[in-house]
Amino acid sequence: MSTAVAILGGVGLFLLGMTVMTDSLKVLAGSALRTVLGKAAATPLSGAFWGAIVTLLVQSSSAVTMTTIGLVSAGLLTFPQGLGLVFGANVGTTGTGWLVALIGVRVSLSTYALPLIFVGALVKLLGGGRIAAAGGALAGFALVLYGLTSLQQGMGGLAESLHPSDLPAVIGTEGIGWVTGSVGLLTLVAVGLAMTAVMQSSTAAIAVTISAFYAGAVNLEQGAALIIGQNIGTATSSALAAIGAGTTAKRLALAYVLFKLIAALIAIIAFPFTAALMKALLGSIDGMTLLAAYHTAYNVVGVAVLLPATQWFARAVERLLPSKQTPLQRALDPSALASAVVAIETARRVVADVLATTSAAVSAALSGGAAPTAQNAATSAATLEEVRDFLSELKEPPETETERLRMTSTLHALDHVSRLVEVVAEKELPGQPAETTPDPGAAEICTRAMRAAKMVGSSITSECAFSAQAAPIGWNVSPEVAAALAEVKAAASELDALRRVHRATTLASVAPGKLTVTDAFARIDDARQLDRIAHHAWRSAAHLLGRGPQDGPGS
Repeated sequence: MSTAVAILGGVGLFLLGMTVMTDSLKVLAGSALRTVLGKAAATPLSGAFWGAIVTLLVQSSSAVTMTTIGLVSAGLLTFPQGLGLVFGANVGTTGTGWLVALIGVRVSLSTYALPLIFVGALVKLLGGGRIAAAGGALAGFALVLYGLTSLQQGMGGLAESLHPSDLPAVIGTEGIGWVTGSVGLLTLVAVGLAMTAVMQSSTAAIAVTISAFYAGAVNLEQGAALIIGQNIGTATSSALAAIGAGTTAKRLALAYVLFKLIAALIAIIAFPFTAALMKALLGSIDGMTLLAAYHTAYNVVGVAVLLPATQWFARAVERLLPSKQTPLQRALDPSALASAVVAIETARRVVADVLATTSAAVSAALSGGAAPTAQNAATSAATLEEVRDFLSELKEPPETETERLRMTSTLHALDHVSRLVEVVAEKELPGQPAETTPDPGAAEICTRAMRAAKMVGSSITSECAFSAQAAPIGWNVSPEVAAALAEVKAAASELDALRRVHRATTLASVAPGKLTVTDAFARIDDARQLDRIAHHAWRSAAHLLGRGPQDGPGS
């Protein structure tokens, strides 16, 4: 009974320590986690590398995976780029196995762990912000070490009643045939899978396996077989988390499961050879290190096999789970709300898309084409309403001053684009023939402003979820886009000055009988409408590029 209590208590302390440490490390990482992942995944290869590094640092493949889902949903990463990060996270999460193998089961660290727990807890309670997070990370790490010590003691007691011969023999064990060894291998794979599914942590399950080997409860081949199953089992949490989630989350969860199954299939096929290699190395390398190395190599081989075929693999997953969502629904995926910086960038790009669409419609109408319909305006207004609702559900406020400024700019842009859509929908745009135009040059100036505004909006949306490419988070202002913004501003200013002169001239035309009072006021209203359209297009474009003032009546 005491053995079972020690094992269960050790696993519990290990899981608690991992949770506290991971949560604290994620707070320490802050927005840097999203920014690094967003900028590092330029290619699947670099994404796999940085996915492994970030997972190793924050000790949470689920944190990397969930952040990746948000980035892909927002269009900040393409699906193949997201797969690269997920592949890398599988390698990075094997780092804890090395901690267990090299330190955890060799040395009783309880003497050092308890003071560290006290210091970390004290810092967490008395500190604030990142200092408190650092204290939590220290306390969590010490809990992991203390849990490993308890687990080691429990496994020592278990080894007295459990011997490797009591478990199924696997391929590679001396004197065991292929059929019996294969059945034993698959049985232990299933046991390892069940262990991870119950604990909801492959790291904890692998810690149990390495501790059991150290205590002599399992042999090297049996430990490797359990690790294969435990590596598959970690996909169960992702599969459960994807239930009821958006299409992007389901696709990444499916890709994660398929990756685990493919890697496991490769490991099972190669098991006779790897078992023989591990046994040959056992004389010069201890078994715990070999099991940790096997866990890492197992995942590295899986990544090496799938990474060159990432594009093909991504298309296969997309065919297995076709999306029924509109581009807007994919962009405003609720999973993006877990990260303020991702949610804000998502909203910014959707607002930019509405600006580009509306500007193009107005430009076409002023050039003699069809005017925007009521349905077009209603669709744009509904989209902007969804953006407002989306940002209202933000789960955490922006952490840095830069993020707060970006959110403020995005809200300014959202307000101006909303007003632009309202102005366009108020009344039919003045167009041809010339006698109904407020001024011969007014429509031309407004058209110029709209074309430039369309270029600004398109420059932001051309690389988001509505296309095949993705762009990193940031104010990406090229010289061409800066010139387009300057053109919008110049046209808006010119139109404002023209409206003032036009108003006086138009009213003065009533007394000589050149215009009726009704026609005069209609022309003034038309000029005012064009001026408001150009003004809101300019202000929204400026804020979308981070070039607008954040206060004052003219913002």
